[in-house]
Amino acid sequence: MTCSLLTRATTASSRACFHSHPFQSQSNRFATFRVKRAGISIPRVRSQKYESTATASAVAPSVALQENIASAPAPTGVPAGNLLLEQPSWESIKQMISYPTLRAIIEKPYQFKTMTPVQAEVAKLLPGLALPPDSTSNDIPTHPRDLLVKAKTGTGKTFAFLIPAIEARVNAIHAWGKQAVLDAGLVSDKHLEGQARRQFTREHVGTLIISPTRELATQIANTAIKLTHHHKDFEVRLFYGGSSKRIQMRDFMKGRRDIVVATPGRLRDLLQSEPEVAKGVSKCKMVIFDEADMLLDMGFRDDIDAIMSYLPPKSERQTFLFSATLSRTVRQVAQTVLAQDHKFIDVVPESESPVHAHVPQYHTVLPTPSHQIPHLLRLLAHDQLTNPGKSKVLLFLPTTRMTQLFATLTRELSKTVLPAGAHTRVYEIHSKRTQDSRIAASDAFRADNSGASILVSSDVSARGVDYPGVTRVIQLGIPAATEQYIHRVGRTGRQGSTVGRGDLVLLPWEIGFLSWQLNEVPLKPVTSDELARQVQDLAVHYDADPQAVFKGVPIKLHDARGRPTRGGPRMYDAPLSPRLSSEEMNNSIAALLKHIDEEAVKETFASLLGYYIPKSPELRVQKGNILAGCRSWATEACGLPTPPYVSDGFLQKMGLNDGRTKHFGKSHRDPRSSGRPVNSWEARGKQNNRSFENPRGNFRRDEQLDNNDPSGNIDEYRGARYGRERPEPRREWGRDNDRSGRR
Repeated sequence: MTCSLLTRATTASSRACFHSHPFQSQSNRFATFRVKRAGISIPRVRSQKYESTATASAVAPSVALQENIASAPAPTGVPAGNLLLEQPSWESIKQMISYPTLRAIIEKPYQFKTMTPVQAEVAKLLPGLALPPDSTSNDIPTHPRDLLVKAKTGTGKTFAFLIPAIEARVNAIHAWGKQAVLDAGLVSDKHLEGQARRQFTREHVGTLIISPTRELATQIANTAIKLTHHHKDFEVRLFYGGSSKRIQMRDFMKGRRDIVVATPGRLRDLLQSEPEVAKGVSKCKMVIFDEADMLLDMGFRDDIDAIMSYLPPKSERQTFLFSATLSRTVRQVAQTVLAQDHKFIDVVPESESPVHAHVPQYHTVLPTPSHQIPHLLRLLAHDQLTNPGKSKVLLFLPTTRMTQLFATLTRELSKTVLPAGAHTRVYEIHSKRTQDSRIAASDAFRADNSGASILVSSDVSARGVDYPGVTRVIQLGIPAATEQYIHRVGRTGRQGSTVGRGDLVLLPWEIGFLSWQLNEVPLKPVTSDELARQVQDLAVHYDADPQAVFKGVPIKLHDARGRPTRGGPRMYDAPLSPRLSSEEMNNSIAALLKHIDEEAVKETFASLLGYYIPKSPELRVQKGNILAGCRSWATEACGLPTPPYVSDGFLQKMGLNDGRTKHFGKSHRDPRSSGRPVNSWEARGKQNNRSFENPRGNFRRDEQLDNNDPSGNIDEYRGARYGRERPEPRREWGRDNDRSGRR
């Protein structure tokens, strides 16, 4: 990768905004240092990663990985609607679902006992929910066939929609075979019935599941494979971008089409270019939208409308819509795709926060950008000290470039600063990595048992993807929306296994998001100084008795043959107090920043401008202040000697003009001036000739602009919130002296 960010993210005219030179990268990793540094190698993990050719009969599921399912009762709270106070067991519905499905749940591979609230609510609708639409059985009462389900992340939504999908497919195959025998005028013919079933499974798509991201789609497909482990010849197909379309189509053509999991972009592409896919989907009787709010937030509304045009009408299909939140756009889509008599299931009590109420959440507004990296390191150290032997942190960042940058910084600084030191494992996931490397990193982090692991990620891991045992979620910078904050925090405290914690770290100019967008979220403030004291106290406590801190943590340094073991928790090397002191930490950061690649920081700076400037209304901050804040971040946090240069053309495309206000070029009018017209219409037709003399605006004559920075001095538009006095308003040239002459 030898091109700069602007050649990939902006148009040709904006490439000239940054003077960058080519830099080198390895394995899609962000080039951060001018010198070579060894990176961490991702271990090969034996997990049931989805393969496009995999079938249920070819998979040996593992009990260790449990996607989106909770085997224990949900966290306590006021039930919504008529939810049961005590969740029923899976054994209680053994007469409502097929035995192979029940066996996969209660025996192998899952061994679950009780249902979560959302699973219990959907299970009550079985078996009627899974009967063919033309079923005339009088034994089963009529139920609404379409569902709109609101449930938190991590509450078992995947099982809630997969079980009806599997049962509906089994019933449809059975009904199709029986009907083929009747159409032939026969009472019974096993050969004809089996032939009709095989043809049906290879031509008709049973259930179409639409998921917003590749990671979540892969997880759903793997869960479906495990859940159908005991169903003979049951197969799952997966369509997503970033992988070979030819291989996906090959598997689709030669195998069964019981369940198809797809991302919207790849599915729409295949529907428009592959007639066989369009033919199979046109006969699909069940459609499921998982994480519907995220689908809409990511801009897939047009794709959804295009996909629905290939499906049977609402009267001939079932549609399930699952979402963690119900925004106005989600309700609009629900009215379009669901039948009017659809059933609404809400397992989120009105009095409860949409975020898991049992997850403690904190926010920090940093005094200056220079505190950002030290505060992040203290949060990581705090988690390793409060969760010895089981620390597992998810670090979210707003842009892909910033994810790449901070993954490298965290990887390097963890070796000398964090308690676990070189034993800390750092993984990264973002859109610039290949799909195979993203899956490998995701599987490695999920299976990591080192007790000191960190996953640095963009929003690809924010929704649906399950990482068991996450002890903390750190968000550096504002998320894309309030819902995104909710789903990020939902990665910890899942399934009642860990309490977890959420931390939101903001720069001074980002505080508007906290005040206006998260005003209903129970966030507690914690200052950077307070966190520093907490970390130092924990370090002193550890140094006093390391054995007591790791009491109860299984530590195995050697195997039965005396060989050193790989992985597993290890005790920290004492003493920790000197290493975690502010002085030592700042020295380590300063030494690392000397080797930082300036072009990497400039490209990250550009990505931050593209991300934050459109959010100016949400932050209640002028765009000029955002530009000033990003420049301060580049110099104070990342150690650049001067702020990155930005051209006028780039600023205009971002809607900043000169980086000050939207009134750039207009003369300043003193509200105390007596030269204003008395009447509203007076002087309306006058032409101000001074605008021709000075087209850039009426600046002071003695003011000099920086030749390398056409947007002016950073302090000119830096507001009072940054600790500087606002500049005095500028007077027009000769306004007071020449006023009488102009009259």
